[in-house]
Amino acid sequence: MKSSLVILYHREPYDEVKENGKIYYREKKSPNGIVPTLKSFFANAEQSTWVAWKQVTSKQKTNFEERVTMEGGKDSCVVRRIPLDQEQVKNFYHITSKEAFWPILHSFPEHFTYESSDWENFQHINQLFANAACEDADDDALIWIHDYNLWLTPYYIRQKMPNVKIAFFHHTPFPAADVFNILHWREAIVDSLLCCDLCGFHIPRYVENFVSAARSCREIEITHRTPVDPAFTRVGSALAEPELTTQIRYKDRLINLDAFPVGTNPDQILKVVHTPEVQTRVAQIREEIGDNKLIVSAGRVDYVKGAKEMLLCYERLLERQPQLQGKVNLIMTAVKAAIGMRVYRIAQSQIEQLVGKINGRFSKLNWTPIILFTEPVPYEELMAFYRTADIAWICPLRDGLNLVAKEYVVTHEGKDGVLILSEFTGSAVELPDAVLTNPYSDKRMDECIDLALAMSPEEQAQRMERLYKAIRRYDVQQWANHMFREAKATAVLGGKEPVLV
Repeated sequence: MKSSLVILYHREPYDEVKENGKIYYREKKSPNGIVPTLKSFFANAEQSTWVAWKQVTSKQKTNFEERVTMEGGKDSCVVRRIPLDQEQVKNFYHITSKEAFWPILHSFPEHFTYESSDWENFQHINQLFANAACEDADDDALIWIHDYNLWLTPYYIRQKMPNVKIAFFHHTPFPAADVFNILHWREAIVDSLLCCDLCGFHIPRYVENFVSAARSCREIEITHRTPVDPAFTRVGSALAEPELTTQIRYKDRLINLDAFPVGTNPDQILKVVHTPEVQTRVAQIREEIGDNKLIVSAGRVDYVKGAKEMLLCYERLLERQPQLQGKVNLIMTAVKAAIGMRVYRIAQSQIEQLVGKINGRFSKLNWTPIILFTEPVPYEELMAFYRTADIAWICPLRDGLNLVAKEYVVTHEGKDGVLILSEFTGSAVELPDAVLTNPYSDKRMDECIDLALAMSPEEQAQRMERLYKAIRRYDVQQWANHMFREAKATAVLGGKEPVLV
């Protein structure tokens, strides 16, 4: 039986566990993120397929099981794994995606590398995803594609199946046209995205950037624009937009566009936060630091995350206000990139050296300014850090959205705490009541950390209540419902112009 819903995502929707020589496919340990929500659609469809890639050795490839079902899952929910060898993964993900596309998407063209990129391998893997989708999809199925790694997949699918509905969600920023057009392959990427019925982005600015890039490559007609939804900041911040393009025409095809940022799962987060184990850990952390202010900053090693700028600001803080030495603690998670991600080695070295320098300069026998974690922190421990922290310091130089900011707000349930947030994160246009900072400005960074440390409990409560309501109003389920609803509202008739149904 063919699938009515096909989801294409680079991550598999389960944890692969080996016990007594047998492999089991079980629920993921981390309950947050978009995977659990996507799985709810995957599980509830009459027949569905989830396509992901799986790295295998040549020996494993011989008897590789392409189709699997999760333990306890329905037979109608099939996971299709595309077997890739180590070299394919390296060139597809570690080099072409991370060394060519990633810096352009985040507006860091100085990090862009063309010579080492393997465009043919990227095309081939996108073709494999498209083939798998088409083999399983019904003629009028919805094919739901996720992120820039699969930029070319819509084009390959449309050649084979002109009548399927194709929805694409872009999880990263989409850069301005002059930056995007640095990519040698820009026309192929735009042509593929113009094969979709719906292209979704986190915020209106990314939609407008895409439209601008598409118009620079092809003769695009804007057929509909609308004022930006009141949930977004319309003016006054770095990524604000007053209007949104919601539909464009290319040749005989209408492409619907929309902005709907991924949310978090407040109920799941609070369920974890309220467990006795996490509550006990919160009490332990608070007992260890006493009356000190606790700042938390969580992320992975990446030059776009602004870790260096934040650490330099923290060093200046301890210089400017020596009375705070011994009175403020910074917990920082900067999880190392996977082996083979050479682009992040310099960023990792900078972080470790700066932390060592600051700790070496200011530490006392009973106080270490920064606690740095370079390995993944267990989810429950991270939630305990968020709940205890007086301040969350989230200041990427560029970020598609940033869910850490939303998770922190949820753990405080709108009661207290301060969120310092870079205005160059997508979530900043949803969360104007955060203390918005400019990580490119030392002066603005210094002002914001001073403001956060001095903020009264009354102002904290007022800001956090509004932030909590915003996050509650548009959680991850609302995001998925929005995209699914919009995708189902479009159809293609005989490969011609789509109409609303």
